Amino acid sequence: MSRFIDRVVLHVTAGKGGNGCASVHREKFKPLGGPDGGNGGNGGNVVLEVDEGVHTLLDFHFHQHAKATNGTQGAGSNRDGANGGDLVLKVPDGTVVLDKDGRILADMVGAGTRFVAAHGGRGGLGNAALASKARKAPGFALLGEEGEERDLVLELKSVADVGLVGFPSAGKSSLVSVLSAAKPKIADYPFTTLVPNLGVVQSGDTTFTVADVPGLIPGASEGRGLGLDFLRHLERCAVLAHVVDCATLEPGRDPISDIDALEAELAAYRPALSGDSSLGDLADRPRIVILNKADVPDAAELADFVTPDLEERGWPVFRISAVSREGLRPLTFALARMVEEYRKAHPPAAPRRPVLRPVAVDETGFSVVADPETPGGFIVRGTRPERWVRQTAFDNDEAVGYLADRLARLGVEDELVKQGAEPGASVTIGDVSFEWEPQTQAGVDVVPTGRGTDARLDQVDRVGAAERRHAKKVRRGLATDDDEF
Repeated sequence: MSRFIDRVVLHVTAGKGGNGCASVHREKFKPLGGPDGGNGGNGGNVVLEVDEGVHTLLDFHFHQHAKATNGTQGAGSNRDGANGGDLVLKVPDGTVVLDKDGRILADMVGAGTRFVAAHGGRGGLGNAALASKARKAPGFALLGEEGEERDLVLELKSVADVGLVGFPSAGKSSLVSVLSAAKPKIADYPFTTLVPNLGVVQSGDTTFTVADVPGLIPGASEGRGLGLDFLRHLERCAVLAHVVDCATLEPGRDPISDIDALEAELAAYRPALSGDSSLGDLADRPRIVILNKADVPDAAELADFVTPDLEERGWPVFRISAVSREGLRPLTFALARMVEEYRKAHPPAAPRRPVLRPVAVDETGFSVVADPETPGGFIVRGTRPERWVRQTAFDNDEAVGYLADRLARLGVEDELVKQGAEPGASVTIGDVSFEWEPQTQAGVDVVPTGRGTDARLDQVDRVGAAERRHAKKVRRGLATDDDEF
C-alpha cells in the first residue's frame, strides 16, 4: 500500500571540485616547454525540481542522503577535468524547503520550479592558468573546493482548490471518494485519515482538486491532535468547505457549535513559516457548508433546522448524503463556480526574475576581527580569503607564497597592521591558523627559485611561538634543550 509522506529531513552533499594539475610540457628537442597543467572540473550541484508526476516525499523518507558527483582532476597537456553532473531530485508541487533552524529557503510552487539545494565546489586552477610575468612556471596548482553540505527539511503543503474541513468521522473521506476517483481509507472510528487525500473532480468545463484534510478538534491551532500538521495543508486551498456530521450522537455537538469551534481554530492559526507563498489567512477564504448524512431521518430534520442560521452568515449551504449520493450534483457545480471565481480574482503570479546586485565599489570583501579565544589573535572572514585558503596546498612553499601575495593584494596585511597585530600573532582564516610574519614581503615581484619553493619563506629568522614555548619549559625545568618542540 502506498504511503503519503509530507515531511522529511534530507541530507544533501554537493560534489567536490577536482584539483588542478601542476605539469610542465615535455617534448623532444623542446626544453623549457612551460606549464601545461589543466584545471580541475567543478563539482555537481544538488537541485530540487518540481515534477507534476510526484505527489509525496516518500522517496526521501527511505533515501535521506543525496550526493552529487565530484569533478575530476586536471591533467597535463592543458587538459581540464570533467565537471561533476548535477543531481536533480524531483519533489511534489507545494514543497517548502527549510534549513535546520526553520528558516525558509524556497517555496516551490509550479511545475519546473528549481532550487539549488547545495552548490558544487569549484575546481582548482592548474599551473598553466596560474602563470604570469613574475611566475612563469608555477610549481603548484590549486586544490578543488569541497562541495556544500546541508541538512534540509522538506515540508509538503497540499496544493488543492477545495479543502474539506470538519471534525473526525464527519464523512470527508467518503465525500472525496464519491466526488472523484480517489479511494481513501474509510472506517467508522475517529482519525481514520491521518494524511490528506487528494481527488480530481470534473464539473462541466472546470476541473479542480479536493483535499480531504484529517479531522480537526478544538485546540488544533495550538497543536492539539496534530492540528498544526493538518492545518498547514489548508494554506494553499482556495475554498474551504465545512463538512458537518448531522447524525452525530455525541452530547454537546450540533452543526452550529461544530462550525463555530472550527472557525475559531482557523482564525487562530497562523502559518509558522513567514514568507510562504500561501493564499493569505485562512479566515479570509471563501466558505461553503456541507451538511452530510442527510439520509438519516433525524439528521435531515436537524439540517433543515440549522440551514437558515447558516445562510444568514452569507455562506452557501448544501444538504447531501455521501452514501446515497443525494445532493452531490448541485454541490459539485457550486464548488466549481467558487473555484472559477477565485481563480479569476487571483491570477497566477508572474514568475520571479533574477535580481543582479553588483558589488559596491568600496567593498573589500573581507573583515578582520579580534579572536575571542586567543589573546592578541585575529580572525579574517570573507568569501574570497576563506576560499583561497581551502584551495592552497600547504605542503608546497610556492603555493603558500602565492596565497600570501593574494591576501596582500586584497588588503589583509594592511588591515592587520591597522588593527595593531604584533609579529607572531595568531591569524585564523577558515580552518587554518597562521603566525603573522610582517617581515615577509608579500604582493611584490617574486624572485624565481626552484619549483615548489619560495625564498621569502626562508628569510624569517624570528623565534617562533613553538620555540618560545619550549624555551619557557626549559627555564622552568620541564624540558631540556635536546627535546624536540
